[in-house]
Amino acid sequence: MTVTIYGLGCRSTKKARQWMIKYKIPFVERNLKEAPLTVIELQDLLRKTIDGTDDIIAKRSASYKALNLNIEELPLLELLEMIHDEPRLLRSPIIVDERKIQVGYHEEEIRQFIPRKTREFLWLQWRMQQPIES
Repeated sequence: MTVTIYGLGCRSTKKARQWMIKYKIPFVERNLKEAPLTVIELQDLLRKTIDGTDDIIAKRSASYKALNLNIEELPLLELLEMIHDEPRLLRSPIIVDERKIQVGYHEEEIRQFIPRKTREFLWLQWRMQQPIES
């Protein structure tokens, strides 16, 4: 299973990349400034979210503020086309695999991308290092 990191070259994207390397998780990285997501790719991302566009839009970004958007009144297709044209509207990084999505770098949440068998091994390793209570 390969993880994809969609990012804008920000510090959080770099942290996600370093974390994947540290845990030897295969990943591909895509700089959204150089290769923006297509509308179809954005629709695929939205299928993995809980709160739809609210999860992936960077509402505090300069790009969002400059456009003075009211995304509640905007047709979805039009919004996705805007995101394609202006990738800085997205939060960064967006980390996905076939089933999961994580928006932003969060050290605890990113662990979901560690394969189950590896997580079990790491947990057992940690457990063995804990002092035995008497």
